[in-house]
Amino acid sequence: NYNEIAPIIERLDNIQKKLDSKQTNKYLSIIQVADLTSLSTSTIRRSVARGHLKCSRRLGKLLFLESDVRKWIDG
Repeated sequence: NYNEIAPIIERLDNIQKKLDSKQTNKYLSIIQVADLTSLSTSTIRRSVARGHLKCSRRLGKLLFLESDVRKWIDG
């Protein structure tokens, strides 16, 4: 009966949405961003310096949220 499984389907959908958001919100190194975008690390660093691409500086490294990189690519 659909009425019995509807709450289960809704919970599974919510779980899937959370998993999807975690996948796109993982941190990437500048090398991973270069691979993802097919751009040079110099181009990526220029975009950071100009304020076009957000990043986090941790332990002397630039880290990029994948969701920010995808927004930047889609422009």
